Amino acid sequence: MDQTAHNLQQQTELYGEPLGDLIRRIGGALGLTQARLAEAIGLSAPMLSQLMSAQRVKIGNPAVVSRLQALDELAARAGAEQLSPEELAAALDQIRGATGAFTRSAPRATVTRASSRSVVREIQDLFRAVASAEEVQRAADLIGPESPRLAELLLAYGAGRTDDAVAHFERHSG
Repeated sequence: MDQTAHNLQQQTELYGEPLGDLIRRIGGALGLTQARLAEAIGLSAPMLSQLMSAQRVKIGNPAVVSRLQALDELAARAGAEQLSPEELAAALDQIRGATGAFTRSAPRATVTRASSRSVVREIQDLFRAVASAEEVQRAADLIGPESPRLAELLLAYGAGRTDDAVAHFERHSG
């Protein structure tokens, strides 16, 4: 395996997909050039280019990773909610200014849709790290007759679509 292929594999393990794919998807959904995207997450354009081409494997700054994740969530929102240019610009400004610093979780009553999506994606990432969707489906089928709510949980987060899992989370977390 050559170095680039190895780096792409490592990126997929770290971020769920190669950074080039992730960044192109986000940029396309938000209408951002590579330079504007680099500015929004706090990286130089050359560093972002090296990450996208898998010359570098990972982002060392946790705040940059946090802003990239926020952009990914914004891209999903932008597609689902048809955000206006003003709403998109305001969201980009907010992301650009985010420090990525650790803060205490908000009380459940104030959890936003964006933070629900973030929580759900973390749970989905955990499931995907240990089992395939088919394995989760088989496990749900096995426990379903005796524990239907647990089977529902497995299916929602381990084999379902993110939007369906977010809806499940919001129904059961309030």
